[in-house]
Amino acid sequence: MALVYVVEDDSSIQEIERMALKNSNYMVKVFDRASSFYESLENVLPDIVLLDIMLPDEDGFEIVRKLRSDIKTSKLPIIMVTAKTLEMDMLKALDGGADDYIKKPFSVMELLSRVRALLRRSSEEDIKQLKVGTIMLDDERHTVITNDELVVLTLKEYELLRYLMINEGIVLGRETIMHNVWDTDFEGESRTVDMHIKTLRHKLGQSGKQIRTIRGVGYSIKNECEA
Repeated sequence: MALVYVVEDDSSIQEIERMALKNSNYMVKVFDRASSFYESLENVLPDIVLLDIMLPDEDGFEIVRKLRSDIKTSKLPIIMVTAKTLEMDMLKALDGGADDYIKKPFSVMELLSRVRALLRRSSEEDIKQLKVGTIMLDDERHTVITNDELVVLTLKEYELLRYLMINEGIVLGRETIMHNVWDTDFEGESRTVDMHIKTLRHKLGQSGKQIRTIRGVGYSIKNECEA
């Protein structure tokens, strides 16, 4: 369960964010000023920060600058949630190190979607090597090896395999795969997934059996020893 720090001095907006996140199974801790936020960072680092710009003791731009200059918090995911709607403010925030920028008033569903996307992106960026059964994927070298043999994949085959391996043991629907690998939600293109799974299994040889078809749902990858 991810921990979210909400730094917001408007109590009504703070409560909206807190309840939306809590109802989506996130742990949430709220702060109405920078000083208490900094104190908490010394004890526990969150998985993500929702940060207002206009705070009573320090503005959000300066907070981001300090977080990015500290090795302990330099990669901390940060979404700025603010009433500042000018393009120059958004550019200042993003150029200063914020990962995303949401303008008030905001949709709760949009907020949650942005949080999920940033958490997913952050966790995936930390993964350099993956191993599931006899399949090894090295993301730095962009290579796949199975049974001591190098497997040559197309870009989409590689991205598809990586997405399956990151979600080892999880059943992924075709639409979910299309959204995350092909960046589209068009259901009519789901046949594309089936064709790529077929060629991926073929290229992986015996290790291709680790990719399971879940009838009527989609696909999953597991350690073959767990079959």
